[in-house]
Amino acid sequence: MSSPEDSTASAPAPAKGAGRRPSLGSLEALSLGRYAGVIVALILVAAALTITQSTFLTWANMENIIAANSVILILALGATFVVISGGIDLSTASLMTAASMMLAIAFKSGWGLVPSVALALAFGAAAGLGNGLLIAKGKISFLAVTLGALSIWSSFALVVQEGQTVSVFSAKAFNPIHELVTNSIGPIPLLLIFDIALLLIAGGVLRYTTFGRSLFAIGSNEEAARLSGINVTRVLILVYTIAGLAAGLACIVSVGRLTAGSPTVDSNLLLTVLAAVLIGGTSFTGGLGGVAGTAIGVIFLGVVENGLTLSNVSSFWQGIVSGSILIIAVGFGVLRERGWSIRRARGANAAVTEGPVR
Repeated sequence: MSSPEDSTASAPAPAKGAGRRPSLGSLEALSLGRYAGVIVALILVAAALTITQSTFLTWANMENIIAANSVILILALGATFVVISGGIDLSTASLMTAASMMLAIAFKSGWGLVPSVALALAFGAAAGLGNGLLIAKGKISFLAVTLGALSIWSSFALVVQEGQTVSVFSAKAFNPIHELVTNSIGPIPLLLIFDIALLLIAGGVLRYTTFGRSLFAIGSNEEAARLSGINVTRVLILVYTIAGLAAGLACIVSVGRLTAGSPTVDSNLLLTVLAAVLIGGTSFTGGLGGVAGTAIGVIFLGVVENGLTLSNVSSFWQGIVSGSILIIAVGFGVLRERGWSIRRARGANAAVTEGPVR
């Protein structure tokens, strides 16, 4: 399936004689591909690890990378929708932690698989819906709403069981989730199939639905989208609901891997999720991006983290690396957008100079 990035409008091609071959390092060169930089970096890092770490290319290590980054991918898919709309959801990691506690408590209380999973998904979606209503209807800044929600759900996860981890290993209803996370079909992990299915669904929504097209329009220019007849309020509410639903899905995988609900929020999780989205080419100003790039960003960060682990680098350095990569990704995003602006301006100027075709 082609990536949803193709659904955004591409820059107009410069008229004959208007374009010049970009010099190395110029802003125009940076606009030639949103994936080029991260793909080249991924290849270089993978090549270095292949040479220095004999276990890097083993299938067992690939399975470790998949398992370690599945939660990040699911959260990043939801975050991609939000960032394309021109917003940022800072609460997804803490919401996932709170939903994990709810799921674990349900299993511990003897609930069946379906009602327990439904509770986790409904909890995440309802929290996202609340964010969307406050942002779209209440006209409160998305930063204020999601930052407040981050604090609320972080505290909720601690309060609900007084800071205690809830083990679900002995719960019978938990077995199917544990099998999803640990079992394979031949050499292919079930978790990888699950992640690919979510990726295809998210990409299809962005590319082939009216909602997806409206989302790109709102991210590009909210007022213009409103004047064109798009129900901006409804779309934004749905966007944050999707992000909350993604947190509910991610908590299922998280509980499956840990065999417990942990009340502690991973301090690097939110940073890693946002870094993956921005590294993958989704514009932090909205209106441009897609889930294919996000998946590439997740893979890149996963390989870097795995390389640090294989190289026996302290986990304390991982936050420094992720933060540095995030700053670099945003910086290149700014330069890339300037490059697109330069190309558009040159094309427009050339068209004016040559005049109408006769």
